[in-house]
Amino acid sequence: MNIAFGGFAFLIFSGLPIVLALGVSALIAIVVLTDVPLSIVAQRVYGGVNSFPLMAIPFFVAAGIIMETGGIARRFVALASALVGWITGSLYMVAITAGTGLAAISGSGSADTAAIGSMLIPDMRKRGYDVDMAAAVIAASGAMASIVPPSIVMVIIAITTNQSIGAMFLGGIIPGLLLSVGLLFGTYLYAKRGGMAYKDVQPFSGARLWAALVDALPAMLVPLIIVGGIVGGVFTATEAACVAVFVTAAISIWIYRELTIAQLWPIILKTVSLAAAVLIIVSTASIFSWIIASQGAPRALDEFLRGVTSNPLVFLLLVNLLLLFVGMFMESISAILIIMPVLMPIAIGYDIDPVHFGVMAALNLSVGLVTPPYGICLYIASMVAGRRIEQVSSRVWLPLIPMVIVLGLTAFASPVTLWLPSFFYD
Repeated sequence: MNIAFGGFAFLIFSGLPIVLALGVSALIAIVVLTDVPLSIVAQRVYGGVNSFPLMAIPFFVAAGIIMETGGIARRFVALASALVGWITGSLYMVAITAGTGLAAISGSGSADTAAIGSMLIPDMRKRGYDVDMAAAVIAASGAMASIVPPSIVMVIIAITTNQSIGAMFLGGIIPGLLLSVGLLFGTYLYAKRGGMAYKDVQPFSGARLWAALVDALPAMLVPLIIVGGIVGGVFTATEAACVAVFVTAAISIWIYRELTIAQLWPIILKTVSLAAAVLIIVSTASIFSWIIASQGAPRALDEFLRGVTSNPLVFLLLVNLLLLFVGMFMESISAILIIMPVLMPIAIGYDIDPVHFGVMAALNLSVGLVTPPYGICLYIASMVAGRRIEQVSSRVWLPLIPMVIVLGLTAFASPVTLWLPSFFYD
């Protein structure tokens, strides 16, 4: 077990891509620690991706790309502007509100961050906003895709831990809304003391709001179809992802007329590229997860934690600190595939509801999307803003405060996550 974890850490810090670090460290551990044939590697690689629910990932990725290129993202931003553009710090408000809406379609924090940033950062710079703070806020807005359904991160957690994807989606709704409100409140307080640049707002107009709402209404049907269809038992998460692609494409081609049939082929190619990057990590992580499980890592960690504490609240605190640390250095899906199969059985042993634990982990890892040195959403926002990551990192404290507060509330008040699932699942 030490060989697997030690080899993985050494390869990661030596600069090897994570997909190779997982596979090579697992291969070395198999050779040194076991006498099983190496054919197990091929079996585990195939078995890791031979899962019908995993097919949801490429379809949700495709829906996100279509949303970005077909005019849906722009209409969500326009609706957010009409809804909250009259509040002090209006463009911050628009970014957060639009991020919440887009998260309910794409499930990809990277895509949402790029879409919001490219549309709002030029205007923020023109109005005299602090561009570094703007990039940090936009990164947090994009990171909400990890917690607001249909979250790709939650799909991976549910599949990895054998939980209901629908229950996990429902569990993420209230924490996602609390996170959105927390970010809005935090940026409003900052903007109130930030100078005249943040007081440059548009007057509220009911006619403008109505026009934006009517224009965005077809796109707003997508999250209702996805989540409602899964919860209502109309279709599975994978089938819902397929429906999401069809609906977003139909809206973009025939209603908004900003996407053509000819543009679908480049979208398919981009989808294949992005989804393959995720699924190859899933495949090699399955080898790593198998070797650490076969060497007794879950049992050893369980015994260690029970030796430290028998209090489930202390256990949750320790897990949150671990996940916050891991999220700073590792991509979310890799972290889930390595850690969650070990931690979930221990959490159940502490009588912690698995849906509550899974939603908490997703929210925790969303914090890692905006914290350096990894912070993929932070990197994307800084690139769109034309700023160095060090400059944007100095402003990340503002979105982190509400994110950590909501994380604490979610972790230690289980009804926040379990109230909605309790209506639909036993």
